[in-house]
Amino acid sequence: MSLARRHQARILAAQAATLSHGGGTATAGSPAVAPPSVDRAASTAAAQVAMRLTHDLRRLKQIQSITLKIAAKREMLPEYAPWIEGLLSGAAKAGAGASGDVLPTIMVWKIDVGDFAGAMPLIEHVLRHDVPMPQRYERTAATLITEEVAEAAIKAQAAGEPFDLAVLEQIEALVDGVDMHDQVRAKLMKAIGFELDRTARAAAEAGADAQALPLLCRSLVALNEAQKLHDRVGVKSTIKAVTKRVAELQTPET
Repeated sequence: MSLARRHQARILAAQAATLSHGGGTATAGSPAVAPPSVDRAASTAAAQVAMRLTHDLRRLKQIQSITLKIAAKREMLPEYAPWIEGLLSGAAKAGAGASGDVLPTIMVWKIDVGDFAGAMPLIEHVLRHDVPMPQRYERTAATLITEEVAEAAIKAQAAGEPFDLAVLEQIEALVDGVDMHDQVRAKLMKAIGFELDRTARAAAEAGADAQALPLLCRSLVALNEAQKLHDRVGVKSTIKAVTKRVAELQTPET
């Protein structure tokens, strides 16, 4: 997509988001009304993007391999980037959530391909504005986001790889108080506890025990919460290990 087309897509998406919530050009003493040409252009662009998404979803459905599906989504995502930027901008101006299936679908795709930093603005938008998920996902937005990100983190941690703690803690804050199955929230707390533990071990190996202790204490809080929510979440051995290290670091040297 050319630079000019990307710019045009952003503008039309912003207009589409604003118009969907009654935005437009206001005149003195009258409600905001968009010029018909702007309304038509934005509506046409929105229909084209929706059609593109339908085509891409059909293509993905024909792919059986999960690895190939992820590769296809990674290839598709850049084409939606300007539209998503415009939707977020227009929705922010309108003070409401962007409607339609495109934004929540692209959010899920970004999670699927591991672009968690790129997914976070969409996750925050969807959760703050209670944007409904397309029916095909069969879960609420909060449940889907929490479970998918937590499972991705736990998988990375099991392979000895780090996961962005800021992403996990931001999602924890966003879903605080939201109704969901305890098992799902337990996975998130497990991922947070494991990442804090990994960070603490790295600090201890670097000789920074003063930094390791508060990280271990935070890890223990998260792990105990995970255990409380779901007793088979798989954190018992880690709780014992972290508790032991906390005790060792709190014991004065003789």
